[in-house]
Amino acid sequence: MVTPEGDRIRWVELPGEEPARVYVHGLGATSPAYFAAGATHPLLAGRRSLLVDLLGHGHSDRPEDFGYTLEEHADALAAALTDAGAQGAELIAHSMGGAVAIVLADRHPHLVSRLVLVDANLDPVEPRPVAPGSSGIASYTEEEFLAGGWAEVRDRAGEHWWSTMRLAGRTALYRSAVHLAAGTTPTMRELLLELKIPRAFLLPEADGPLPGADALRAAGVTVVSVPDCGHNIMLDNPEAFAEATAAALGDTR
Repeated sequence: MVTPEGDRIRWVELPGEEPARVYVHGLGATSPAYFAAGATHPLLAGRRSLLVDLLGHGHSDRPEDFGYTLEEHADALAAALTDAGAQGAELIAHSMGGAVAIVLADRHPHLVSRLVLVDANLDPVEPRPVAPGSSGIASYTEEEFLAGGWAEVRDRAGEHWWSTMRLAGRTALYRSAVHLAAGTTPTMRELLLELKIPRAFLLPEADGPLPGADALRAAGVTVVSVPDCGHNIMLDNPEAFAEATAAALGDTR
């Protein structure tokens, strides 16, 4: 249970050696669907792995009275990892999950020993109508989104993303998107620069240079461009994802 009301975060767990590896999905996603192939790849298999669904998403509970800020997501995830005995975990986190993982590492440093960010959100974005992702959802009011805006988002998202997005609570999806677009204070990027644990950032090679990459590298963050993929690196190029993630985690098998 991760809230005083008894709401639960759930995960798929693969047995293996400690320390645990924790996989965290993005907005409107679910970790088992996005990370099962990566977690079981020969370069990454053999470690205790928790494929976690954030509150409001996937198999986890969808409370209507939860704020779904990045800080609240991080604190709920911290409670789940504490219950799971997963202190000092290695986090592999995609998109919004990467933003949550950064906040988790800042607020609960004993829980995170390494951080691999997979095309994660580092900066706030302006709400933009008809845009994909969090900025498009954030362009609605909550009332507009719940009254029918979600259907417009469904039609723009496409079949693949909607196949997992439809599992999320609509209130959870909306509030998570709004808070992801708004970011944190300090920003996720600023928090990442100050963390003292090993960190890596994976991005699609096709996106070109990562903004602010020099500052990230100067702060000790490994920046890796992954070929032949889009935003969903682990799905588009699972072999390159596994290679880059294993290298970032120091797994030399």
